[in-house]
Amino acid sequence: MLDLMNVLVAGLLLGGIYSLVSIGLNLIFGVIRIVNFAQGEFVMLAMYGTFAAVTVLHIDPYLSLLLTVPCLFILGVLVQRFIIQPLQNEPMMQVFATFGLLILFQNVVLAITRGAALSINAPLSAYTVAIGPVQVSVVRLLTLAAASLVALGLGWFLHNTLQGRAIRAVAQDRRAARLMGINVERTFMLTFGIGAALAGLAGTLLTPIYTLSPQIGGNFIVAAFAVVVLGGLGSVTGAFIGGFVVGFTEAIAGFYIDPSLKHAVWFGVFILMLLVRPSGFFGHIGAEEVGLREQH
Repeated sequence: MLDLMNVLVAGLLLGGIYSLVSIGLNLIFGVIRIVNFAQGEFVMLAMYGTFAAVTVLHIDPYLSLLLTVPCLFILGVLVQRFIIQPLQNEPMMQVFATFGLLILFQNVVLAITRGAALSINAPLSAYTVAIGPVQVSVVRLLTLAAASLVALGLGWFLHNTLQGRAIRAVAQDRRAARLMGINVERTFMLTFGIGAALAGLAGTLLTPIYTLSPQIGGNFIVAAFAVVVLGGLGSVTGAFIGGFVVGFTEAIAGFYIDPSLKHAVWFGVFILMLLVRPSGFFGHIGAEEVGLREQH
């Protein structure tokens, strides 16, 4: 019973990490309708930004959110405005452009750091909380809480604010939204900026947990794609739930089957979902064409 509790808690905490990384990716796809291969690199840049803030500015890693999140938002806006937007009539070229950014960001960081493995010691890393008989790291609980708050906050923003409704309108029918007076290009920039900012939030919260390397973004983006498909393309709620599906699957497979096969198992679930329900748990058939839709 204790083993099962440990596995379930591990799956829950891992799911929080995957959800946090995936929500921004799914938001960008839902509105702009491109798969952002550079999302994992946004997370990586935020992690290195947090490391720099801790080692150079000597501030608490969690306070560095005040720097990393706005910086990633600005980076996202610039990427959308000067790289993605000029290619808006070439959807495949947009995807290739994000893949190019992936290579660019990785190699720039590799050149700066020489590939050295880096890490930080956050003050909270030494603390644990007892959940029944299981001891849980506080930093992982913070990531889980952040994923839950982001999902709730983003859902509220999309449904209850003027700009959020504009984002949903553009996602559903950009031509009709333009006719209603919505600035579609500005909405795209805002959406990409929010998606990048969410990656910045994820990166900062994950820095005390992981050892940094220029390739670390790849560890998150592969799982994030599986989460997005499982939860439903364009669904923020689906990305949140899908993260826990992948997290629990990985934890259970790693413990009860073989740690070396844990990724293979959730990729098997991923393929099965594509065969049985391509739209995912919370997606709609054709969501890849109509963009972000939330179930009410």
